[in-house]
Amino acid sequence: MKIIILGAGRVGYSVADSLVSEKNDITVIDTDAERLRELEARFDLRGVVGNGIDPQVLAEAGARDTDLLIACAAQDETNLVCCKVAQLVFNIPTRIARVRSSGFALEHDDQLLGKDGFGVDRIICPEESLTRYIGKLVEYPEALQVREFAGGRACLVSVRARPGASMVGMRIATMRETAPDVAMRIVAIYRRFPDEPDRFVPCDGSTRVEPGDEVFVLSAREQIPQVLAALYHQNGHPARPVRRIMVAGGGRVGMRLARQLGQSGRFHIKILEESQERCVALASELPSDILVLQGDATDEDLLSEESIEEVDLFLALTDDDEDNIMSCLLAKRMGASRVLALINRRTYADLMHGTQIDIALSPAQAMLGELLAYVRRGDVQAVHSLRRGVAEALEIVARGDRKSSRVVGRKVSEIHLPAEVHMGLIVRGLPDAGDAQGAAAAAEPQVIIPRSHTVIESNDHVVFFLPHKRLVREVERLFRVSATFF
Repeated sequence: MKIIILGAGRVGYSVADSLVSEKNDITVIDTDAERLRELEARFDLRGVVGNGIDPQVLAEAGARDTDLLIACAAQDETNLVCCKVAQLVFNIPTRIARVRSSGFALEHDDQLLGKDGFGVDRIICPEESLTRYIGKLVEYPEALQVREFAGGRACLVSVRARPGASMVGMRIATMRETAPDVAMRIVAIYRRFPDEPDRFVPCDGSTRVEPGDEVFVLSAREQIPQVLAALYHQNGHPARPVRRIMVAGGGRVGMRLARQLGQSGRFHIKILEESQERCVALASELPSDILVLQGDATDEDLLSEESIEEVDLFLALTDDDEDNIMSCLLAKRMGASRVLALINRRTYADLMHGTQIDIALSPAQAMLGELLAYVRRGDVQAVHSLRRGVAEALEIVARGDRKSSRVVGRKVSEIHLPAEVHMGLIVRGLPDAGDAQGAAAAAEPQVIIPRSHTVIESNDHVVFFLPHKRLVREVERLFRVSATFF
């Protein structure tokens, strides 16, 4: 695809990094010439210096034959106006805007965002994506990642296998025999080896789950607790539920998360924030039962005074990677049960994930899937970037019939998938998007774990795990409907 990215900041950099690796034709617009030079030196893309709301600048960037505009500059107003200019002057087919303001959250509000408004096909808010994602990790404290498919009916979770858990040490075939009623499939294992990064281990019935493995499992949403218990709970003892939460950093993400978690009434939340002015703003905007403290999260005395050893989840969400890493390491050493660090630099996230820091979360990875769904060919419904962008989970809808499709009407054993690709599950019976009448009349969708004899039907939502992004095109090609395919 030919793609224009407006803004070369953190979000623009991460988006460019992901999309360039897929051989897309990328042009980045920014007013900072030095930042663009850095991007051009690092990635195979073109930089255009200028203001993205200027038609001449857009024309220079190649807007006349561009497929996708991603406006992710720092200011909401710039992104919205850029989308409108792209629609009116250049008729760019798909326009995505980064918008921080919660007033634009209702994407179905055609007056503001539709053709007669700002001409935005989709808004993205990295802070909102992060908040939703961290909320899932709070709900499932054993998990390292939780990704949703088919409108939340199915999930991909990753968990660090612990010795003493009921299924750790078993072969995958034995797991199926011992729990035949659990709709789950192990699609990937990443195993630690001395002096090297976690290595991908292909999964088949003879593969054994070992303690310390990071295990990726696809399952129906309601069975996620059973899956996590089987791989994480030691000797039948469940993990401590999350009740006490400490948040380091009262910025946009910290405040959104505290507000979201505070609504449930289930958590005791403390926020540590260095800026006195920001503390006053937080205290005035958040519910009164959320405690806002002024202080440095790397201050050992402060953490001790606030009983860090009783904290179930410590979240370092400042804008400074080093501060987040250090405060998490300190909190873990002082007794916090689990710690999560927000880390923008991918190399830092790679180094820290799964060490003393339980979860090293890249803000870009939490939101990239929302963009990748627009770049994928075929009827792709959801994409989740995994393992810091190396692997991917993909939900794609089977369309057509036996004559027009390579997959519909065929058994799984007859579909020629690349050897490393795992077909994890099928969600059957979902109504077509926009079919309100069908949605009301439809029975509850089924989550099916595909076997070799399972036949793919039209409108099945099929979820795949791909250990390498280079395999995406082959899967997309298989699901492409062709009038001439027989």
